[in-house]
Amino acid sequence: MSVTIAATSVAKPKAELIEAFREAPTSIISDNLARLAGSVGLRPFHRAGRLVGTAFTIKTRPGDNLAIHRALEMVGPGDVIVVDGGGDETRALVGEIMKNIAEWRGAEGYVIDGAIRDVAAFTASDFPCFARSVIHRGPYKSGPGEINVPVSIGGAVISPGDIVVGDEDGVVSFTQAAAPALLEAVRAQIAREEATLLSIREGRYQGSYGKS
Repeated sequence: MSVTIAATSVAKPKAELIEAFREAPTSIISDNLARLAGSVGLRPFHRAGRLVGTAFTIKTRPGDNLAIHRALEMVGPGDVIVVDGGGDETRALVGEIMKNIAEWRGAEGYVIDGAIRDVAAFTASDFPCFARSVIHRGPYKSGPGEINVPVSIGGAVISPGDIVVGDEDGVVSFTQAAAPALLEAVRAQIAREEATLLSIREGRYQGSYGKS
């Protein structure tokens, strides 16, 4: 079956805007997206390191990774490979070889609504990978699939070019257009929370956190 390609690349914002979110906790980003945004049910499988980049999206038939192989011919620096595998956990969509291909292509990491395998290769690496589970069973490679279309990842709709951030708490995403105002709000909350933590350490805390 065929793989439909809506676009061969995605537009990226300025690098400094992306990098500004590298130290922003996903929890605080989510707070400033009305606490509604973010994928549910995914967890990090890599050793350490934060994920920040723009979404290069893939929709696969559950248990089939033909479209991912095709996408790996097109991804490049700054791309987060976002895979809608329908949440299927019965077959792994990527493993050690596809991890290494993505790294070689300069991608920022994987976000997979599905399973992976060769988990030891991921846990020994700082190449970010967020997925639903691990299983030894391999995928089919017959398609169909779609590349660079809106996808659903753990209940969150992610469109090509959306900014994706992942850390120990999970994965959030948002549009490039929303990024500048969101960054200001995130920085303001970080400053407030740092002030609260300082007041606790210094014995001055008077319950302000519960009112914010």
